[in-house]
Amino acid sequence: MKKGRIKRREFLQRAGLGAASAVLGAGLAGCAGAEFLGAKSARKPNLVFIFADQWRAQATGYGGDPNAQTPHLDKLAKESINFTNAVSGCPVCTPYRASLITGQYWLTHGIFYNDKPLDPDATTIGKVYGQAGYETAYIGKWHIDGHGRSSFIPKERRQGFKFWRVCECTHNYNNSLYYGDTPVKQYWDGYDAIAQTREAQKYIRQYANKTPFVLFVSWGPPHGPYHTAPEKYRRMFSADKIILHPNVPESLKKKAREELAGYYAHIAVLDDCIGDVLDTLKECGIEENTIFVFTSDHGDMLHSHSQTKKQKPWEESVRVPFLVRYPAVHGKTGRKIDMPINTPDIMPTLLGLSGIAIPKSVEGKDFSGVIKGTQSPDNDAVLIMCPVPFHQWSYKRGGREYRGVRTRRYTYVRDINGPWLLYDNQRDPYQLENLCNSPKYAQIQQQLEKILSRKLKKTNDKFLPGPEYMAMWNYQW
Repeated sequence: MKKGRIKRREFLQRAGLGAASAVLGAGLAGCAGAEFLGAKSARKPNLVFIFADQWRAQATGYGGDPNAQTPHLDKLAKESINFTNAVSGCPVCTPYRASLITGQYWLTHGIFYNDKPLDPDATTIGKVYGQAGYETAYIGKWHIDGHGRSSFIPKERRQGFKFWRVCECTHNYNNSLYYGDTPVKQYWDGYDAIAQTREAQKYIRQYANKTPFVLFVSWGPPHGPYHTAPEKYRRMFSADKIILHPNVPESLKKKAREELAGYYAHIAVLDDCIGDVLDTLKECGIEENTIFVFTSDHGDMLHSHSQTKKQKPWEESVRVPFLVRYPAVHGKTGRKIDMPINTPDIMPTLLGLSGIAIPKSVEGKDFSGVIKGTQSPDNDAVLIMCPVPFHQWSYKRGGREYRGVRTRRYTYVRDINGPWLLYDNQRDPYQLENLCNSPKYAQIQQQLEKILSRKLKKTNDKFLPGPEYMAMWNYQW
């Protein structure tokens, strides 16, 4: 066993578990240091990283969804690098977040199960940017502390983030708890994503054109409950007009439409919030030199393939939106990149764009050159997995351990007993026909199996039964 795992086991035992001009007008008065706008090009780039909870890649206007009303994101997509095959390799909340901030795979950092604590001594994106002279901020849902979903998180467990307006986890969006620097409970005013956006705008104005800053904003919606968006947005969507994916069975169509109406209402709110943040970057004259990322931690099945929630290997669960806008590097015109990219690749790619050395602990790949246009988009496949099925996809509810690969074209998955799923996502985007073990696709399946085997070897993954990993990390079910 690796030394890092021994250290982590000991930890778990201890834990008990554009340019400035008159065009910007008076708005600049609210942006600190605006008088220094002419020197901004010499500064390191800012980073604004916004991610939602359970927003599947298909649920955007620019992605072709006829239900989604996302004008701000649609405009952003035209100005961004759009990774059309971005994947959440372990598609569930806590595992995603741990890989996002460490750049490691799930069996390395050990967070493959919700509500488990990430080692406070981990090398994380907040710490690395902080050591490079950045101000660091985190607003919204955290979900990697593991000491209770409404518990205060002290500074030593904040993974390098200084400015702090955070709750471990809540989906009570209209009575939403958070903490600042003291263990005094505070509550966001109204619908939390809107209030969190206002806090983010305030932070941007405070630090614009001072020291470079990193700002993470983590929204709880569109994760359920689905019908709690502000009424203005709920009125925009009628269940009987929702167009479903063809992989939703007839018996679940009524329920799916009702839930999706609320899901799209949450999305419409968040789209407006995206527009507000982008306007603030422009107002402060820092949009050119700010890396802006929009993504999600994982998707939502919403009754496709008779499934709900996440953790599953189907497209609605594993594929996420991933837009990167950095005009100073790639210009103002966006482009699509169909190369697969995975959660552990995010940290090294952002560090690469920022000109910061990537720690040796990081396992993901740096694709900053792909964004800059200096590197070929030649990543062949990304790893997807569920080491331990739990919560809504427990063993009792049909959950199963799996490992798989998602390429530009194919999804191939095996469970603990052998090959399970094979889809041609270009020919069959809703994954209606499982081609696994089909003689016609035997050669393709064999090639994908070889790719999967290489990735498992590289990540030191022996694909053990879930209970063995739980015992290995001293986790309680």
